[in-house]
Amino acid sequence: MADAVRYEARDGIRIITLDRADNRNSMTPELLGAFAGASAAARGDGTVRAVVVTGTGSCFSAGADFKAGVQTGSEALSPAERSYAMYEPFLSLLDIEVPVIAAMNGHAVGGGFGLALVCDLRVAAREAKYGANFVAVGLAPGMAISYLLPRLIGVARASELLLTGRLIDGGEAERLGVVNKAVPAAQVMDEAMTLARAIAANAPFAVRATKAALRQGATAEIRAAARAEAIAQAASLATDDAREGMSALLEKRKPLFTGR
Repeated sequence: MADAVRYEARDGIRIITLDRADNRNSMTPELLGAFAGASAAARGDGTVRAVVVTGTGSCFSAGADFKAGVQTGSEALSPAERSYAMYEPFLSLLDIEVPVIAAMNGHAVGGGFGLALVCDLRVAAREAKYGANFVAVGLAPGMAISYLLPRLIGVARASELLLTGRLIDGGEAERLGVVNKAVPAAQVMDEAMTLARAIAANAPFAVRATKAALRQGATAEIRAAARAEAIAQAASLATDDAREGMSALLEKRKPLFTGR
């Protein structure tokens, strides 16, 4: 079987492609393991000037694979540690010193939306749907989304999206400031590569130093937020409402939450 994630070099640009379109590029152990390897390759490459993350098919990433189970990791880990372990491969993008661009070829929901948020720049497909609908399936958020989204669009707008679980299209994402640009899906990769080439044309040390200045003091806080979310998410997973929410999602019906 081909790798779930492809890693490609184009001059000074590295492209990480989630390549499980048949499963909506969801967060299976196979995909997460391959993503961690690709991220490590980018971190260890001294010639890289920019990184583009994208997907195949109609989804950038649909987040957790509810059929396989929301959490990944050893049974020896606590529920909170397993929640965090699932997100760690995507969070590893925080350790890449050069700018990372999300080429959001299609829908990005839940953890897939979080993957886009940990990137430095985002290009969205205008017609695709984006957001963190954790509450709609009975879950607390993860992937440090409750930390990152308010810093992009403000607390009030982030609160509305996170507390309602409402998904937005690429056009609204651009208007709110979630993404840098929204274009037709067929143009997403071209736009992302244009950004990557513009970055790659600049002085490498200056670019890395500028990214470090922008992120100064933030990376550790992002991980702390992700760990705090993992505790709440693990607790929410133990509720009847979470089981109902995930069943309803898979059965394509409206959930009936009881507060238990």
